[in-house]
Amino acid sequence: MIDWGSNEYHPVVDLPEDYTVLDLSQGVWNQPETEFSVGKYDEVRPNLYNTELFGGERNVHMGIDIGGPVGTPCMAFMDGEISHFGYNPASGDYGNVVITKHEISGISVWALYGHLNAASIEGKRVGQRVMAGEVVAWFGAFEENGGWEPHLHFQLSLVQPETHDMPGVVAPGERTRALEIYPDPRNILGPLY
Repeated sequence: MIDWGSNEYHPVVDLPEDYTVLDLSQGVWNQPETEFSVGKYDEVRPNLYNTELFGGERNVHMGIDIGGPVGTPCMAFMDGEISHFGYNPASGDYGNVVITKHEISGISVWALYGHLNAASIEGKRVGQRVMAGEVVAWFGAFEENGGWEPHLHFQLSLVQPETHDMPGVVAPGERTRALEIYPDPRNILGPLY
């Protein structure tokens, strides 16, 4: 069992004090009132994931979205290493992705940074060390991030991914198992909402 409180974590994104907490449970990504926004973990988002990738069934969100300007830096939350990186080209997918691996309470934890710009995967190599606070990626534009408003999808996994991908949304019937595999990112990010 992971003792999440046994470590101090560096912020993944430097959020201002004033940001909007989004309610995407109505299936609409409304324009936030502030420059930065946060989308919730374990939120059912009907009609938001309409591309073929999601098969019309996957709509339970397994990460936290942090919206902000294109080019916003994303940092490693603790020391670790690059596990995977690459580009997921399908419409509605992550676009550019970096996955880092960390040890917390002696347990391996993977962190996916999705919807990034192309520069985020340049010069990366598997096994490359990252230090807490080191910039590992940047928010991508619509054309390179899978077709989304600029934001970071940040997701944790207790299961090693096979490639530079993990399901960011799951079908309702998969929710219980997914919550075991993909723990709440607020364990790292803090009480964002």
